[in-house]
Amino acid sequence: MIIDRVEVETINSFSKSELLKEIYGLIWILPILALLLGITIEVLVIVWLEREISASIQQRIGPEYAGPLGLLQAIADGTKLLLKEDILPSRGEIPLFSIGPSIAVISVLLSFLVIPLGYRFVLADLSIGVFLWIAISSIAPIGLLMAGYSSNNKYSFSGGLRAAAQSISYEIPLTFCVLAISLLSNSSSTVDIVEAQSKYGFFGWNLWRQPIGFLVFLISSLAECERLPFDLPEAEEELVAGYQTEYSGIKYGLFYLVSYLNLLVSSLFVTVLYLGGWNFSIPYISFFGFFQMNKIIGILEMVIGIFITLTKAYLFLFISITIRWTLPRMRMDQLLNLGWKFLLPISLGNLLLTTSSQLVSL
Repeated sequence: MIIDRVEVETINSFSKSELLKEIYGLIWILPILALLLGITIEVLVIVWLEREISASIQQRIGPEYAGPLGLLQAIADGTKLLLKEDILPSRGEIPLFSIGPSIAVISVLLSFLVIPLGYRFVLADLSIGVFLWIAISSIAPIGLLMAGYSSNNKYSFSGGLRAAAQSISYEIPLTFCVLAISLLSNSSSTVDIVEAQSKYGFFGWNLWRQPIGFLVFLISSLAECERLPFDLPEAEEELVAGYQTEYSGIKYGLFYLVSYLNLLVSSLFVTVLYLGGWNFSIPYISFFGFFQMNKIIGILEMVIGIFITLTKAYLFLFISITIRWTLPRMRMDQLLNLGWKFLLPISLGNLLLTTSSQLVSL
């Protein structure tokens, strides 16, 4: 059997095209892997910062033995959780018990798709970016409720119910604040919202145009993250550990991870929506505007943008960590009253004022 030259070239070109498809597939995965690695490092840094800041506030020594300045303490704790036995409740709903932590983690990780860390550095620049984040973040309480119900434990079930009630109470004011920002920016894309704040630098931030919305968003974000004084779903003195009571090992570690991922997402969205994102505070000034734009300068500008975004996000992190050791825990009725009787009317009034001002300016 003789194969002519044309058939051989056809076979070679087909194999090369298949190889190129595989390479392109791997290249497409690289940004996602880089983002996951960055998120992991950020969580480790946040854990270390919280311990150091908490120790400073309480006038005690924080982590210092695991690595230089205690930097490896979070890695040591994570390794310990991974190696611990995964205990399952004998009378619980095991499938729901196992799925609950995964739903909570996945819903928070998906929120990073629409967060622009720098100029042209976003995985998905969608026209409904901020509302996609709100829709995705509302899935996490379902995982917490599943975890509480499937544990067959009254403390866990009470914690799951509290998590669901708290999330519903504070998501509505949060949504109204985001809607007001979208009206000001004439877009729901996170990239467009940042660009709309870049014209006047520091004075163009939405913080100054929406001070009431900023305060409501700040309080609602803390409640969504279940941070003190809003940590009712896992109140240690009342519910042992809330919906986490029956969990151990890696599943408990996933809930631990969710709390810090939520805090990081909220900090980044505060930066994007109210603090100008990656833009520098001085208007009309670009670090590299005097140079001819090329790939190296573009990469350097993107790196500086990421640095500015993370610096602003860490400011919110510092505020939330400080609040944790400053304010006492609220009662459940106080928490619900704050959400439904105060923040909801205030956020709705803020949205109506924003709408009216936009209509007048047309």
